[in-house]
Amino acid sequence: MRYFDLRLTPNGGGLHPIDRAIAAGTAVDREAIMHFEALGDGSTVLLYRLDGDAERLLERLEDHHSLLSYDLMELDDDAEFHLYLHVAPGSPARELMELAETYALIIETPIEFVHGDTARMTVIGDHEMLRSAIDELPESLSVGIDQVGNYAPDRRDMLSSLTDRQLEVFRTAVEAGYYEIPRRATHEEIANRLECAPSTIDEHLRKAESTVLRSLVS
Repeated sequence: MRYFDLRLTPNGGGLHPIDRAIAAGTAVDREAIMHFEALGDGSTVLLYRLDGDAERLLERLEDHHSLLSYDLMELDDDAEFHLYLHVAPGSPARELMELAETYALIIETPIEFVHGDTARMTVIGDHEMLRSAIDELPESLSVGIDQVGNYAPDRRDMLSSLTDRQLEVFRTAVEAGYYEIPRRATHEEIANRLECAPSTIDEHLRKAESTVLRSLVS
């Protein structure tokens, strides 16, 4: 089995009409789709993790043509919440799920939102099937491939040992090019992105690196 780490950018601004509606407003920021499932009637259930004003968002979504039902689940953090949505079929999500079914692929969750409308996801399956599915992606989606490799079910477990803040700093450092050769980012530049002190970045990176390396060695 192989995995592809993909970045998908919908030209229309979202993976589904309801996703475009969420993205178009200023009430919330999309953090991730924690779970999704296609049902037998073609509709889809989605579980979002969002940050912002849930009440304002729901006022905008209640009359959306694709929304069948919803449920709000508040978290301990005042600004973050989970939103369950049952929605009618919509593009390009429908085409993505049809390709996954056609080629017997697994789409891992969570699907994270990065850089605006871009969604980062991992797709698992046979190498040729993965390649065929990518070749057949709808033209409304732009795709970038970050990484390809042999799939191991526990390959991400090492990251689950990090605190949320350590993971945020670690990912920001990777995206900024801190671990590239030659190095493309400094502690100061990462600190500016995350609005904290360089010493804080140094501390979090050291702890994250120690945790990840211990996991790799063991």
